[in-house]
Amino acid sequence: MTDKLDAETRLLAAIVYGESSTADVFEEMAALANVMVRQSKARGYNTISAFTSKEKSFSYVVTDGNKRFAKLMKSKELEIEKSSSMSDAVKAANNALNGGKDYSNGAYFWDGADIKSNYKNHFKVKNGIKFTDPLHNIYGINESTRLVKKEKTTKININGKIETKKEELWRYTYIYQSTAAYGGTIFWKQNPDYIKYTHAKEYL
Repeated sequence: MTDKLDAETRLLAAIVYGESSTADVFEEMAALANVMVRQSKARGYNTISAFTSKEKSFSYVVTDGNKRFAKLMKSKELEIEKSSSMSDAVKAANNALNGGKDYSNGAYFWDGADIKSNYKNHFKVKNGIKFTDPLHNIYGINESTRLVKKEKTTKININGKIETKKEELWRYTYIYQSTAAYGGTIFWKQNPDYIKYTHAKEYL
């Protein structure tokens, strides 16, 4: 890390360092950085700083007193260079900010251990989750379904008798599908069918 660490890179590095598991897996931090940058751009922000200051609920580590976040924010550059985990966080931030490899495989969301501990009440679980690869299921949880469908009802006259006919136009059974998993984090994007049929925004 020879270049001076600018405020934007430091902030993103601190966020992914704080959000990632203590296993300090580079790919996990890199994927988190990818999602943060993708979400920031999708919501119309020019910087991570503007994004996190306006939408504090997207990354709680910025405001909830997370020790790892605070550590990287306060560390001198020499201290960061001497720490392999913090250096990886900076590397992850630089990769995402400079349009490098997308370790998240197109994800807009992530979850940690809370998806297991709060499984029954978890928002994503209630709306349906699907693992596109068994390796993504790092917490050994069950997939969930929520059937949503739209039907068209028409009335037809058959020999003077009015009968009702129902025709299914579309359906989906889950909203979130996994894209990757590293360390303690599962990454998600929305089911293309859900986006197509409901015209939902893929980043919300």
